[in-house]
Parts: sequence; structure tokens; C-alpha cells
Amino acid sequence: MGTFRRVILPVAWLVVFAIIAVALVKIAFVDGLESSASEPAPLAQVDIPVVPATRATVTNTVQIKGTVQSDAADTVRSTSAGKVIKIFVDQGATVAKGDALFQVKAERAAQAPQLSKDGTPTTPKPVYDYFDIAAPSAGTLQSLSTLIDQQVAVGEAVGKIDPGTYTVTGSVTAAQQYRLLGKPGPAEIALVGGPAPFQCTEVTLKNNASDGGTASGGLAATGGGAGMGVGAAMVGPGGGGSQPDEGGTPTGTLSCAIPSEQQVFAGLGATMTVSAGVAPDVVTVPLTSVKGSVKDGIVWIAGPGGAGAAPEQRTVQLGLNDGSVVEVTSGLAEGEQVLEFVPGAPAAPNPMMGPGQIAYAPAG
Repeated sequence: MGTFRRVILPVAWLVVFAIIAVALVKIAFVDGLESSASEPAPLAQVDIPVVPATRATVTNTVQIKGTVQSDAADTVRSTSAGKVIKIFVDQGATVAKGDALFQVKAERAAQAPQLSKDGTPTTPKPVYDYFDIAAPSAGTLQSLSTLIDQQVAVGEAVGKIDPGTYTVTGSVTAAQQYRLLGKPGPAEIALVGGPAPFQCTEVTLKNNASDGGTASGGLAATGGGAGMGVGAAMVGPGGGGSQPDEGGTPTGTLSCAIPSEQQVFAGLGATMTVSAGVAPDVVTVPLTSVKGSVKDGIVWIAGPGGAGAAPEQRTVQLGLNDGSVVEVTSGLAEGEQVLEFVPGAPAAPNPMMGPGQIAYAPAG
């Protein structure tokens, strides 16, 4: 028994410790140095989302931010030359179109001398004509600068009439102008802090070039991503039906005369919602699928072999768009699969990818 404890047991412990040490050395220095080249490297996978052409109703409604402005005063001009002899109204008075404001006396051209009964020439008495200068429009007589015995000339500006009317005006971008190529319909006006929204029928669309390049009012905007046509908006997967923000440089002005029964004030902010057509039950695709958004466009048809096959480029004809989807009038059948994003344009972030990673559609 003493031999077992003095010799055999210590030797057994030494063997156990030796086995443990060898195992640790193998794990630390042998297995750790083995090449990991044999393991398959993670492959980057780029998803190319496709969507089918579907039937839907496209309502072309454009929202424009604007401002209520007082209409410019109308200039009163004298329609006859002569001397002012009567003033019928005072400054600040309310006048109707055609009301007489003042009267001028004009001497007729000198007539030839006449002979008296005894044959001596006589100088004819001067003959005068009297003209009433009328208000060119209705409103409040803002100013009238004429004085009694003042000589006025034809076309001379002598006063101003404030019509007391208002117009809501806002800037539009090129994308919005393309969407309003047809005559804009009535607009619904919603005033900031004002009454309930109301209809406005006298809608006018002008290019900046037609008014000296000035566009008043608030701004609105729509724009597109790289590689997309005018008016194309970034729409992520599953984002159809939402109204995207529109951005761009103002290229025109949309205005609408506010009905007289509406009480408004200059400077109020407003939103104009303009309808420019409805296309019911038509073939549509997302705007992000199309290069171009007016008349002619290009889509990419998904290859028959699936995501790995090269897409086919195809020209299509376009109709109305609502800022998210566009009507395809010809060149594409319902159910055909198209790339959701124009090749080369950044797509929406993929929730399955890591933070900061974005999937890109392959370049065409």
C-alpha cells in the first residue's frame, strides 16, 4: 500500500497532466494554424427586385404650396385731353366699373373767321367738349391725383383702384408642369388657419419665361433619383400608393382667383390640390421602374431565366402618373414582370442587410 501511494499514484497524476498539456498545445498551436481557405467564403448576393404590371386607377392630383396675395391695383388713365373742371368722387370711395370719376373740358379746334352782316370778319367763340373719365374697374378708389384746372393728357395715369380681390399663387417644378400638361381642372384650396377647404375654378398655369422669370408664392417640388425621368420619385418596395415629396427648381407659377365670398388675408399660406385627369382601370408600373415619365419611357423586362437572366430593354408609351405609379398606354401587357428600379439607380434599403448597406440595381 505504501508503494502505491509513493510510486504508482504520483506517476498516474504525471501522465494525466501530460495528456492535458499535449491537448492544450494541439488546440492552441496546431488547430489554430490550419488554413481556413477550404471554407466557403461568404458571397455577396444582390437582389434584383421585379414587379408585375398591374391594373389600377391613376388619379393625377398635384399638391402645390402657395401664398394668398392681394391682386394688383388697376391704374386709372385719362381717356381725353383737357382741363379738369369737376371731380365726382373722393379718394377711398367705392366705385363700380364705368362710374364717372372726374370731368375734363377740351376746346375744339379753331374755326375759320366768319363775316358779320356788314361784311367785317368776326372771331368765332370757342366751342368746348366735355368728357367724363370713367373707372376702368370696380373697387376702392385708392388714389386720385387730379386737381381742378389741371391739364391732363390722353393716357396719363391719374389714380389707382384697388379691386379688393385675392389670388393664391405657388411655384411649380418642371415635373409638376409635365403632370399638368393638360388644362388643370378646378383646385381645392386649404388655407393655413383659415376656413374649410373650398373650390377655386379660375386656375392659371404660367411658365417663368412668360412673366420675366419671377415665380411668386411658396415652393413645391418633385424630383427623381439618378437615372430616372422627370417626375420619377423614389419608392421603396411595398411603398406604392404613398404620395412622395416632390422637389426641384421652380419653372412656373400656378395661380387661382379666390372667390369673392371667401374671406382671406394677404400672406396666408395655402395648399392647392389640382386635379389634372383620372385614368380608370389601366396598366400601371411604379415610376421607379421607368426611365422617363411623359409620353415615351423605357422599362426593363425581367429575363425568362429569373433574376440571373439579362433584362430586356423596351420602349413604352406613358399616360397619367400620380407621383408613385404611371399609366402605360402601350408596349406592356398586364402581368409582365419589370425591374422595380431603373438599372444603375439606387434602390431602397434592404431590411435583411446590415446597417448602412444598400442594394443597387445592376447597371444595364
